[in-house]
Amino acid sequence: MPIIPNHALRRLREGGLVLGLGMHHLRTVATAQLAKAGGFDWLFIDTEHGAFSVDQASQICLAALATGITPIVRICHDALDEGTRALDNGAQGIVVPHVNTAEQARRVAEAFHYPPQGHRSWGGPSALYAYEPPDAGTAQAEINREILIVAMIETPEAVENAESIAAVAGIDVLMFGTSDLTAEMGIPGQIGHERVQQAYAKVGEACRKHGKFLGMGGVYDNEWAKVYIKQGVRFALASSDHSLIVSGGKQRTQFLRGVL
Repeated sequence: MPIIPNHALRRLREGGLVLGLGMHHLRTVATAQLAKAGGFDWLFIDTEHGAFSVDQASQICLAALATGITPIVRICHDALDEGTRALDNGAQGIVVPHVNTAEQARRVAEAFHYPPQGHRSWGGPSALYAYEPPDAGTAQAEINREILIVAMIETPEAVENAESIAAVAGIDVLMFGTSDLTAEMGIPGQIGHERVQQAYAKVGEACRKHGKFLGMGGVYDNEWAKVYIKQGVRFALASSDHSLIVSGGKQRTQFLRGVL
């Protein structure tokens, strides 16, 4: 059984823009199909702020594998064990928040890659092969190439250390948590502030230098999203389940009430 491809990662490697749908509330195996119908490339299954259990996240990941939508799980900062469990049960990527130093980035990369790149434990037949993997050595090498590991940049310290973080082997994306960054900077919510623009430029340059991808979260204003994508963002959290439901619901209910 060949490995199930990570379509988001492959599109990134081809130079494309990949768009994610943030999942906080829709804990259903239909999620991936809904995301695909909406034009998204990957799922951002948020176990940091959402109330997902490992089991719920895994069920969504497993359902996503057959759709071509890449399931990616965000864990809490120190919950690396939950990340490996997610990867063992269908996730094709992990997002780790609050990565501030190269040392933290190396710990993340080593936790989620099999030897010789890291120290991840082999848990038996992988969902990425529909539980029919080749020999362990071949499978581990292929999985190392197909998983997507994302370090979130959410503090001025992380921005300052961006080049050393980007230099860490096994980290694929440096992704801004723009909302948290603005809070840490003392300018909460000011996603277009000059200091934020400078941060995107600095981290983007580090990504280009070390062959990594620039990611963006927390930017849902069309104009600033356009600015940062033109600056090099290729991995973007485009929207979330609650945002789409609330905005779509308001648009529809306001129209219908307006008929009277």
